[in-house]
Amino acid sequence: MSVSGEPLVLEGDRRILIRAAEEQDIPLCLLLDHSSSSDYVWQVEAREDQGALIYSFRMVRLPRSMPIITPHDSTVMEAAIQSGECLLVAELAGRIAGYVLIRPDYACGTGWVRQLVVDRPLRRQRVGSALLHEAQQWARAGNLARITVETQTKNHPAIAFCQRHGLALCGFNDRYYPNQDIALFFTQSLR
Repeated sequence: MSVSGEPLVLEGDRRILIRAAEEQDIPLCLLLDHSSSSDYVWQVEAREDQGALIYSFRMVRLPRSMPIITPHDSTVMEAAIQSGECLLVAELAGRIAGYVLIRPDYACGTGWVRQLVVDRPLRRQRVGSALLHEAQQWARAGNLARITVETQTKNHPAIAFCQRHGLALCGFNDRYYPNQDIALFFTQSLR
């Protein structure tokens, strides 16, 4: 059941239910179309100027659309359910439409959004927004001060989603992912 306890209304009378995932939901989550593509990438440039290290981020249009590979596997999801991390699923018309996986870091007061996925045919229909909203509610209920989303510099759709929802760039990590991609971190205060 969603944090609010009621299905959220999307457009018209379409209702989406956000609820805690169960083990039997994991194979259905893995069947979702996780694929995406991007026409832009954020380039990170570092330079030193009079003893100051300056980083700049610049959005650059790519010559052609680039596929985005997002890692996902059942062991991470199973571990989340068993360890107290948060795995929420979105149901739309009786089927799994997406999911969000949040790892709480109570020492830092942060809910880390590790994965937020909406099935490709259902994107741009507010399913992702509903998942993010419920992730924020879950984090607030756990007395976390902020929520932070990680994404690749080449995942422009995810970056635009974060910015549209009021999350601000708060940092990056060079060679964060196994394929050595750079991670960008977007955060939002929950207080």
